[in-house]
Amino acid sequence: MSVGKRGVLAATGLAAFLLFWEAMPRLGFTSSLFVPPPSGLPLTFWYELSGGYWASSVAASLGHYLMGLTIGTSLGVALGVATALSPRLEVLLSWVVRLLRPVPGLAWVPFAIIWFGISERAATFIIIIGVLWINYYAAFAAARAVDRDFLELAEAFGQGGRWSKLFKIILPGASAGILAGVRTGLGQAWMAVVAAEMFGVHGLGQRMMQASSLLATDVVLVYMVTIAALFGLTDALFVLIRDRVLAWQR
Repeated sequence: MSVGKRGVLAATGLAAFLLFWEAMPRLGFTSSLFVPPPSGLPLTFWYELSGGYWASSVAASLGHYLMGLTIGTSLGVALGVATALSPRLEVLLSWVVRLLRPVPGLAWVPFAIIWFGISERAATFIIIIGVLWINYYAAFAAARAVDRDFLELAEAFGQGGRWSKLFKIILPGASAGILAGVRTGLGQAWMAVVAAEMFGVHGLGQRMMQASSLLATDVVLVYMVTIAALFGLTDALFVLIRDRVLAWQR
């Protein structure tokens, strides 16, 4: 299927979805209080924008997002690669990982509040937890999948040092898998942002909770669309960067 046909088909599907959404409350199948029609969202967005709520919430959430994403991704990748390269470290951490990995980020909220209070540091901590394990497993699997023949070849050419093998063999060979994990973490971090801010930290999550308590579902939808748009933007930018970084593999 050509790119043009794919674009038309995608636009048709989106238009059909929006028309269905618009028709549901107008035809009386549901109340507009619970399912606001999309035609009313631009005006609601304008109110939020002109009142300064939207820009303030987005700026706060972006700060939490970038900080948590950076720290969580760095820790996850570093720990995953280190564990893949060290059998002793893998055994040492095996049950620690098994115990901590299944615990969802929301379960850490009480501890985040106890340790950091209702603060930006608490929100950042929740986002770090949400991103760390995704990147850990992606980096671990990618580093393990690097062909060991390349390592033997590097040693034959005098590149057998630990750091030399890491930066010249392991990381380049594992880069595609690591970046796949980073991309997954981009979306997970936005979900963690909302969860991290719902307990009172300023941002998109807090604004959504305030609106929902007043049954302002149109405001909630505006911020849901905002989160979707921000994720789409960050994902598109990441794909451009990833394609440049991995251009040498083509």
